[in-house]
Amino acid sequence: MEPTNKEALSFEEMEVHEKAAFDDVIRPKDCYAADGTYWADLPLSQRISFCLEQDRTEASKEFSWLWTEFKKDPLSPVAHYFRNFVLPGAGLGLEGYVLFSIGNNTALFDASFKDCWKGKTCDKNWVSAISYMEVVGIIVGQILVGYLGDAIGRRWGLIQDAAIMFVGLLMLVAAWGLTENGWVICYAWSLFFYSIGVGGEYPMTATIGMENGYGSGKLVTSQDRLHRGRSVVGAFMMQGWGQFANQAILIILLLIFHHGTGALPISTTATQWTYRVSFAIPAVGTAWLVYYRTYHMKAASNQLEATKKKASVTGYDTESLKLTFRHFTPRVIATAGGWFANDVFFYGNKLFQGKFIKVISPASGNDVTTNWLWNLANIGVSLAGYYFATWFVDTKLYGRKWMQIVGFLMCFILFVIPAFKFEYYQEPAHIHSFQAMYFLSSFFNQFGPNCITFLVAAECFPTPIRGTAHGISAAAGKVGALIIAIIGSYTTTQQQFYIVPWFGLAGVLVTWLFLPDTTGLDLREQERRWRFIREGREQDYHGPAVHSKHLSVWERWTGKGKHYDANLDYKMKVEEFRAEWEAAVAARGEEQTLYDMDDVDENILHGSMHNYFERTSPEIRGMRKEVEPVSLPAAAAYSEDQKTLGEQ
Repeated sequence: MEPTNKEALSFEEMEVHEKAAFDDVIRPKDCYAADGTYWADLPLSQRISFCLEQDRTEASKEFSWLWTEFKKDPLSPVAHYFRNFVLPGAGLGLEGYVLFSIGNNTALFDASFKDCWKGKTCDKNWVSAISYMEVVGIIVGQILVGYLGDAIGRRWGLIQDAAIMFVGLLMLVAAWGLTENGWVICYAWSLFFYSIGVGGEYPMTATIGMENGYGSGKLVTSQDRLHRGRSVVGAFMMQGWGQFANQAILIILLLIFHHGTGALPISTTATQWTYRVSFAIPAVGTAWLVYYRTYHMKAASNQLEATKKKASVTGYDTESLKLTFRHFTPRVIATAGGWFANDVFFYGNKLFQGKFIKVISPASGNDVTTNWLWNLANIGVSLAGYYFATWFVDTKLYGRKWMQIVGFLMCFILFVIPAFKFEYYQEPAHIHSFQAMYFLSSFFNQFGPNCITFLVAAECFPTPIRGTAHGISAAAGKVGALIIAIIGSYTTTQQQFYIVPWFGLAGVLVTWLFLPDTTGLDLREQERRWRFIREGREQDYHGPAVHSKHLSVWERWTGKGKHYDANLDYKMKVEEFRAEWEAAVAARGEEQTLYDMDDVDENILHGSMHNYFERTSPEIRGMRKEVEPVSLPAAAAYSEDQKTLGEQ
């Protein structure tokens, strides 16, 4: 091997336009100030100004684009919304429709099959098992499909989920028995099977929403940094629209099959038609989802496959799982613990509803649709929370972590107030305050932990085990839902109000201590850090992923951020680009394909970066170069030394 020409590799020979090209990639303007300072390193006042200016600029761009598209075609923005949010979240929309229907159907069954639901003609254990088997099925799906999605690929996980949900819906529509108890047993097992598919939707939708926004190469786009959270939360929001659609359709169907009213008594025939048709409708959409994922999502596993190929891994990456628990256990505690606390609130929210409806609408016990209409209003408030979360989740001054902390804190306050003034807020004179707290708790649950737990459970972990980590976190949430359901069976509403609020404080503590803030952090940068960890060189990584802004309090205490060095990271990235360029050029010369398309961005093979590497590198084929550290120049566009560089 020929000796390395160290003078040829010096940054002193970098032309101004070459330095500018590297700055555009390594120090993008949406993350770095004019002088090359990372936004989180700026003094507080400058940081606020930088973030606000960036938000204004981005909002202006998007509104300008929206208006331009609208003038071309008024339906173009609608088509954009459909492609970017409705299609990616279609599975969650369908499962939100069906699962929300289970609770609504229970009220309908209780009104039409009183003897069965009160345990006279049916086994009480099986009646109770309906809700339990739903939750258990979801937990099984979350863990199982999360694992399979990492082992066999995202695409097959997505197809499998849709197929299971489709078959499960057919089973729910056709559920029958020789006796009422036999029908309940068949209904419960059908729901369990369907729920396995539902559980799998959580890790699969989150990971595909995350990974579709970027490739695995090092040249990045602002889309990932500025809008990754919006892409994932926007897809998750379809769950809320599914719930809204279900409630509206159930009301319409009951009015159709029950002579235009929801008043009791309701015949068993009207109930059977209502619930079976309500399940048949999403079955059509789910059949389409199987087709769409089979024939139009063939690239869904590309990112995972590229990552595995780099690490020379086939099948499930067990080593990455071990390393994740070794290095990221606090993050697992944050995502699983936060989701657990959130689901206690999500299902505990129903504690409010029955109380204020009885006071505001005394005749509600004689009309099923009264409760359903209040449900519809609550879902509308929740949807507002979803949209607020979508708009603010990528805002650097607020972002994921603060949104979750504030959401948990507001839920705690809104539950603890009526807990200690329970009788007071049930009085007719104060019931509207009780009602307001109910709606506000729904809003802040969505504009807070419910959306953020879904996002960060995928975002905080590396690609090879992202599905598994998300599945474990989501399953912990369902355990919380199961526990609050069991507690509810043995306690009064007043006692439940004493219990639930403290999970909000626990959520605040877990989030503050263990959850890192990934707002504004490029996902590829996290993957780059993971590569160093996997190679046993964690201490050699010096990039933004170990900046104190993007680490949890616990990680800071344990010294994870001590290796952060922006200048050293810049030099390392240049040499990493050089190594990729040399390998790609050598492979082209030998007509070999050493990298997938996503692995090497074509931009480093053309333009100023290519010219720099070509000019400063000696013969590259068959060579492996060792590069000594070199001095780092300031950011190109704004450096005082730029003139000197130009003169040279």
